[in-house]
Amino acid sequence: MHNNKKIIVVMPAYNAAKTLKKTYEEVMEQGIVDLVILVDDASRDETSAIASGLPKTQVYVHEQNRGYGGNQKTCYRMALEAGGDIVIMVHPDYQYTPKLIPAMATMIGNGLYPCVLGSRILGGYALKGGMPVWKYIANRFLTLAENILMGAKLSEYHTGYRAFSRELLESLSLEDNSDDYVFDNQMLAQIIWQGYTIAEVTCPTKYFTEASSINLWRSIRYGLGCLVTALIFRLARMKIIRSTLFPVRK
Repeated sequence: MHNNKKIIVVMPAYNAAKTLKKTYEEVMEQGIVDLVILVDDASRDETSAIASGLPKTQVYVHEQNRGYGGNQKTCYRMALEAGGDIVIMVHPDYQYTPKLIPAMATMIGNGLYPCVLGSRILGGYALKGGMPVWKYIANRFLTLAENILMGAKLSEYHTGYRAFSRELLESLSLEDNSDDYVFDNQMLAQIIWQGYTIAEVTCPTKYFTEASSINLWRSIRYGLGCLVTALIFRLARMKIIRSTLFPVRK
C-alpha cells in the first residue's frame, strides 16, 4: 500500500519459467506490493505451475495464445476487478529491475502523474545493458517520428515497464487496441490523446538469453505499426479522419 492505495503488479507471461521466481522475489522485496496478477498466455513450460505456488499471486491462464496485447488486456481488467489503485506492469523475464516499483508507485500515489514509464534511454542504459545496436537505432528513429507526429517529448515509447493510476486505466478503451505488440504503442498514444502527462524514470535493463525478445520480422511489423498509429493520431487530431483509437473529445 501507498497512501492507502492498493498496489498491484501485473505480469504478462509467456514461457517465463526460468526467470519468474527471481522477478517475483525482487518485486515482493520492495515491501509495498499487495498483489501480483500473472496472466499466462498459453505457455509451453511450467510458468503457471510456478506462479501458482507464489504467495499473494493470482494466476490466470489463457487456453489459447492471445498475443502480448491480448495478455495485457486481461492483466489490466483483472487488476481493476481486484481493486488496484496503482497498477504496475513488470515483465517476468527479469529484463527490467523491480527495484523501481516504490519510486513509480510514489509518483502516482502522491498524485503527481497518472502514468510513469521506466525508460532504458534516459541515462544511456540501453546499450550498456546489452541492447543490440540495430534495436537501439530503430528505437531512436521511431521515437523521434512519434514525438513529431504526436507532439510529445518522450525519451522512448517502447519500454515494457509501466505504471498507471486506476483512473487512467478506466478512461482508456483498451479493447479497441491490437492484441499484438503494437498494443503498447497504441496505449501510450491514447494517453497522450487524452491530454495526460507521462513521466519517465531512468531504468537499468538487461539483455540475456532468457529475456524475451521479438525476432527481426516481428520487430519490423511492430515498427510499421507504431508509425501507422502515430500517423492516425496526427490525422485524427487534424480532423481529417475518425478513429476508434482516438475518439473525438467532448
